[in-house]
Amino acid sequence: MAEYAYAMASQTRRDIVFLVLSGFFITNAILAEIIGVKLILLPINLPGVGQPGASIGVIPWPVVFIATDLINEYFGRDGVKRLTLVTIAMISYAFVLIGVALKVPAAPFSPVNDETFNLVFGQSMWIIIGSIVAFGLSQLIDVAVFWFFRNKTKGKMLWLRATGSTVVSQLIDTFCVVGIAFWLPGKIQTTEFISVSSTNYSYKLLIAIGMTPVIYFLHNVIDEFLGRSEAEHLIKEAAEKSIHQG
Repeated sequence: MAEYAYAMASQTRRDIVFLVLSGFFITNAILAEIIGVKLILLPINLPGVGQPGASIGVIPWPVVFIATDLINEYFGRDGVKRLTLVTIAMISYAFVLIGVALKVPAAPFSPVNDETFNLVFGQSMWIIIGSIVAFGLSQLIDVAVFWFFRNKTKGKMLWLRATGSTVVSQLIDTFCVVGIAFWLPGKIQTTEFISVSSTNYSYKLLIAIGMTPVIYFLHNVIDEFLGRSEAEHLIKEAAEKSIHQG
């Protein structure tokens, strides 16, 4: 009876960890789609470039990086793939709702008229289309690179697999999203597309490196929450499944 209670408690803690990580992952991914329509100038000056531009959608993405790496670590390829499919479904759901909202006329007394609403959320539609394509592709690449480094280092060097997977996957993700959201519909020129994409990618890369201590901290928090033995068992289980699937 005591063993059964312990097993149930352990499973509950696993579910809580997965639920919290998934919640942050999905919420920040969708937020990035909604606010990503706004382009900003970064508060730096580069020689020959001046102030580089970036999508404000880069702000929520570091949380997505961290959540992906931690889910990879504790729940393996299957966990990330399931979450990716759910997130794509939620982004698609947002796409449908925004499409419906664009068709419904604003009331005469609405503080936001149709022109303003359509200008913002009409552009978000392109971002969502780009993200669905880029997100699915980049997540598959992220998982493959993460487990390549993890298997090669035999579970050591968390920083290498976390940063390495982000470096590769976000190169694909960034250029796809900006290209489909802004360049294809003619919102920006080719030179601006390259500049914005490069800046976004550089930002994500720097953030990924800078967030490495956070990943180690959260890894430790999860270990303490699950219990060291349970955490090690979960990580080992995820690694074994990954080897068979890889």
